[in-house]
Amino acid sequence: MKTYIKTTFAAAVVAFATSCADLDVEVKSQYTEYPTESEVALDAKMADVYYAFRNALGNNYNRYQTFASDEATGLSFDGDYYDGAENVNPTLHNFKAEDGPLNWWTDLSSGITRCNKLIAEFEAEENSEQFTSYIASARMMRAFYHFILMDSYGDVPILNKVYGEDEAISRSPRKEVAEFIEKEILESLPYLTEDNNASTYGKPNKWMAEALLVKLYINWAVYTCGDVTTYDAETTPNSKLNDCVKYCDDIIDSGIFNLNDEYRSKFMYDNGVQIADFIYAMPYDCINAQGLLYGRYRTFRRIDDGSPIGYYGGEMTNSCAGIVAMNPEFADLFTLEGDDRNDAILGGAVFVHDPLTGEATDVPYIYNDVQLEFTKTITLKEGGEEQLNAGADGNGWRQGYRSIKFYPNPNEYSQYSRNQSNDVPIFRFADILLTKAEAILRGATPTGEDTPQSLFNQIRGYVNAPLLDHEPSLEELLDERGREFFDESWRRNDMIRFGTFESEYGFHRQDFPNANFDKSHRIFPVPQDVLNANTNWSQNPGY
Repeated sequence: MKTYIKTTFAAAVVAFATSCADLDVEVKSQYTEYPTESEVALDAKMADVYYAFRNALGNNYNRYQTFASDEATGLSFDGDYYDGAENVNPTLHNFKAEDGPLNWWTDLSSGITRCNKLIAEFEAEENSEQFTSYIASARMMRAFYHFILMDSYGDVPILNKVYGEDEAISRSPRKEVAEFIEKEILESLPYLTEDNNASTYGKPNKWMAEALLVKLYINWAVYTCGDVTTYDAETTPNSKLNDCVKYCDDIIDSGIFNLNDEYRSKFMYDNGVQIADFIYAMPYDCINAQGLLYGRYRTFRRIDDGSPIGYYGGEMTNSCAGIVAMNPEFADLFTLEGDDRNDAILGGAVFVHDPLTGEATDVPYIYNDVQLEFTKTITLKEGGEEQLNAGADGNGWRQGYRSIKFYPNPNEYSQYSRNQSNDVPIFRFADILLTKAEAILRGATPTGEDTPQSLFNQIRGYVNAPLLDHEPSLEELLDERGREFFDESWRRNDMIRFGTFESEYGFHRQDFPNANFDKSHRIFPVPQDVLNANTNWSQNPGY
């Protein structure tokens, strides 16, 4: 369960200053500067660098990544939620520099600036060796932010210092950024704690750093091929596969992580440090760490009288968007007999769900006097192709299966403007197991007694799905990654690596208006406001 500490260090300092205001006490120099010798003060200062990705991950980044993959279509309803095509464009790979959700570049570059300022400050201290672990943590966050930027936009600046206000900044080739990230991680690793507990939750430790290396290495061929259009999943070599397995093994052999938690429980609103599958997660809280809005976009919109409702039984005071409609091809993944992951998908007849456990009851969910049914096929309104318009009525709102993976507490959702308290995993132990299986399938040397089949079946086993009686193919592995990591913002990354990003799915079809299959769209356009602020830059090719 989560524990929230609401008293901040800053508040404590204010209280201290107020209580001592009338005392005739000489002010010592050690209290006129930020008390860097205090672990509490240092932790408060470091908190500023940890969460620059929170708002983007909780909404825009997740939405854009999801719609760009085969997971879901971004619907509109007679103009409602069309929003200048910001959900239509990623669905059709017709990305635009003006799309509002692309704004995570600004969030992450701001986070990198905070990291650089702290690193410079700590390195300037006379006893800078005492801050080695803090410097390593800041460097890790800097590397992570660079990773997200590079994965998204290709060539990005290597921001490894504090820049002057008028100092020109240049973008570096994606390959050089990948090499910079690798160097940062490897140099920081010896100084990162191996602890994995409440004090390290949501922060960089050794295991977070190694998991980031695993992600970097399994995608190494994508990131270092030069022109993004030349990457070929079948022929482009990856020189880092054995390194990838090495760090997978280090995480596996640590014995810290496991798959003992039931699938749906890992993503509920009361998840947290107790989930042994989470290597690195972004903490959210509907009061103190807001920003998670997954539920808003994935539920049904209304009840008979038109008042807002969400999560299939708990009335809510805020409206629900309901625009994330699962593509039929992706919905077909959730048909394995006995697979616990099927319960995180709503399709066909819908029943009222318990508002706190998220489990379905036997009470039908009634809309317009009949039981609501979500259709696997998504049918647009006549003439609705340009806006992916399903129509603003009950028929339009029920198009496509829905995810309830990150099931919110309905009471919190209503009281705190749709904000949820579900923590979002970024790196998971399950991902390490499937990545090791993939690396071996792609040519890495097997280690220990692990085989792609045994690693794959660890995932199937814990969700009670049928075990494989053969070595998985890469296609089977990609499908399994879809079942296991949907809604976690990794699907686009996976599809590019596996060579399926330009495939046809949903409305991303050759015969559909505005659908784009240009391989240059494996990276997003640089946001227009970023280009406006950096007039020496050019837009990415293909845009």
